[in-house]
Amino acid sequence: MEENSYSQKLVAEMLGTAVLVFIGVGSVPATLIVGGDAPFTMAQLGMISLAFATAVIAMVYAIGHVSGCQINPAITLALAVTKKMPWRDVPGYIAAQVAGAVLGALAIVGVLGKKAVDVGLGIAAYGTGVGAGQAFFAEAVGTFILAFVVFGAIDRRAAGGFAGLAIGLGVFAIIIPVAPATAASINPARTLGPMITGELFNGTVHWDQLPVYLAAEVIGAVAAGVLYTALNAHRKAATTTADSRVVESATAEGALS
Repeated sequence: MEENSYSQKLVAEMLGTAVLVFIGVGSVPATLIVGGDAPFTMAQLGMISLAFATAVIAMVYAIGHVSGCQINPAITLALAVTKKMPWRDVPGYIAAQVAGAVLGALAIVGVLGKKAVDVGLGIAAYGTGVGAGQAFFAEAVGTFILAFVVFGAIDRRAAGGFAGLAIGLGVFAIIIPVAPATAASINPARTLGPMITGELFNGTVHWDQLPVYLAAEVIGAVAAGVLYTALNAHRKAATTTADSRVVESATAEGALS
């Protein structure tokens, strides 16, 4: 079976992450420019969630067959930890994803102008009254759910052709409860790209919050991957045991006949 080259995969990951940030993150300043000040109404939050979801769905079907459309360093690390991709590919994937996130954020500024930076550029930050512990928990839970959905959707036994829809809808659902606490980044590249771009254009960037986001997202995703793999391994073991019993039964019947 033919496979795309590593360089093609990296370009696909960069493009996919750029589109995710441009559409998803870009919907935040667009909403503020058109609709007024934060905090968002539920209708506005729903539209932002839908923007992220549709970007994910579109990219899964556009580049999933090229690079796997991971477009999230936390997912990449979780796949490597669970031996679903080689570690040698991880640095390139993460670099491409972060580069794509920066390009996507630059595209937001290019389309919406400096006003996008003035309203925050969609840079992830804690909500009002939210501390580091609560933010960590929110991002870890959100990323855990996302990664668990990803692992289930790409399982060879899952219904074919629905991975993009499942993951996209998962993103939509996760953003609704998590966004008020942390803007629901649930993606280290999405966290870092707008921060870098915001810094370039003298925007407000809470760099002290970055370690909490990165740690929570990676831990959440890896925990989900390990748990899903453990559940899967248990089911495989059970299946193997059942198969052994069938064989033993058939052997016994053959001996008695």
